[in-house]
Amino acid sequence: MTMLLNVKDLRAYYGQVQALHGLSFSLNEGSLTTLLGANGAGKTTTLRAICNMVRSTGAIEFDGKPLGTRSTENIVRFGIAHVPQGRGTFTNMTVEENLQLGAITRKDNGGIVSDIERMYAHFPVLKQRHTQQAGTLSGGEQQMLAVARALMLRPRLMLLDEPSFGLAPLVVRDLFKILGKINREDKVTILVVEQNAQLALELADQAYVIETGRIVMSGNAKDIANNEEIRKSYLGY
Repeated sequence: MTMLLNVKDLRAYYGQVQALHGLSFSLNEGSLTTLLGANGAGKTTTLRAICNMVRSTGAIEFDGKPLGTRSTENIVRFGIAHVPQGRGTFTNMTVEENLQLGAITRKDNGGIVSDIERMYAHFPVLKQRHTQQAGTLSGGEQQMLAVARALMLRPRLMLLDEPSFGLAPLVVRDLFKILGKINREDKVTILVVEQNAQLALELADQAYVIETGRIVMSGNAKDIANNEEIRKSYLGY
């Protein structure tokens, strides 16, 4: 498989405080990888560092090209979509306006219209709500909209930060099924940060476990899920 993202010796800082201590990992194109760990472990910082939203050192390559000196905006144009924790929809805009905004860097109007319909096929509830203001949607619907808006970029890599946060278990399971479908059918490489380790391991191909800014475990997601000693030691279930 072709390596899409390669991260070497990544260190990140908030002021004088170091949050990441030499992370190294890679993602193959078309893979679905999860980054697991407790609150404060450095998961969100890792995604922010990939998008150059936090001061960092080390090497980050996307499709063989270095990202370190590029602005966040240029990284988005490269085809990397970031869905931050807390959903981040534009609450005063309609569902459809949010989707259109996700395609703001694109010029293919016909493709944009087609992709909006494709998003409605992935998330039928959004079609039912397409004229509704995003701020009036339920938490689960807002998370679906945030994912759909990111997909309107036609990304090669999607970074998802805690997509299950604050959602009911049934909504979370439905959302993760859709993410798996998007990965398989749309060939979008996905890196998902998640505290719901059990569900994330069911979804993912590969997994990395992070503690206090360091990767302490990595491997095949199914192998980690089936190893009771690893689950109890690192994942708490």
